[in-house]
Amino acid sequence: MSKERIQISPDLFDIMPAEYQDLVRRATYGKEDRGWKDIGMAKELIEEHSLCAGCPESMAFRYILASLPNPEDTVMVGSTGCTSLVFPHVAVHNIHSLFGNQNAVASGLKRALSLRFPGKIKDVVVLAGDGATVDIGLDMTLQAWFRQEKFTTICFDNELYANTGGQESGMMRKGFVAKMAPAGKMFEKVRLPEIARESGCHYVVNCTVSKPNLVEKVIKNAVYVAREIGPTYVQLYTPCILEIGKNSMEGLQEMRDAERPTERFAYKEYISDQAKELLAEIAAKEKEKKAAAKKQLAGKEA
Repeated sequence: MSKERIQISPDLFDIMPAEYQDLVRRATYGKEDRGWKDIGMAKELIEEHSLCAGCPESMAFRYILASLPNPEDTVMVGSTGCTSLVFPHVAVHNIHSLFGNQNAVASGLKRALSLRFPGKIKDVVVLAGDGATVDIGLDMTLQAWFRQEKFTTICFDNELYANTGGQESGMMRKGFVAKMAPAGKMFEKVRLPEIARESGCHYVVNCTVSKPNLVEKVIKNAVYVAREIGPTYVQLYTPCILEIGKNSMEGLQEMRDAERPTERFAYKEYISDQAKELLAEIAAKEKEKKAAAKKQLAGKEA
């Protein structure tokens, strides 16, 4: 979806819904330096959502959407869960897959887009919860990585099945007691970031979404690497504050507690040698561009 595609005929502009007019006027499509700071101003970055009040997933969704480097030519693939409640509210192409097969759908989609639009950048990003990514969809998640499919997989890890009552998931931490897991988790949390690395992912990050600038950097890196080299994986802690017994305003602190150096969501990053070279090239070009812009500005002031 580009600004060219959503233009309104001048003769019809005044009768179009106000929200559509605003989308045309203020969408960030085509903006090179778009990022999390556009949240609150850009129409396509979720003004309202149907998630619970204070839900960390709503924060993560906004940061991710704002960080996509090529939103007008990006297709997101979602799955059954809380995330599927948000996709209808965003102005980015998306597909709702069956529970767990999102990576299989994304594989076919990415290949089809490459054939249909040769020479044009078309990014595919999977976004699903821990149940769809690890428990029900693990086979298709791993097989996409084994095949070196060029798209990014993002997991919203709330460590249980939040959308259906709080059942135990493979991502739940050991010993945790949930409403529908009264005996507590009997085994350790599945270490999917390590599995992703061992399964061929070229860029892997495990973190929370407490820092928007960090999320922006991670998402952009993941998309760039997937576009050029191969699969990437980002695991974000998005706690279900209701199911873990927190109040609506306590989500941010819960994430901050979980990202301490000795905790399970302390920042971890793996970058393959190929990905390191690519990201270094991108960083060098960005540095040159900023230097040129600074020089141009100094020239104008003089």
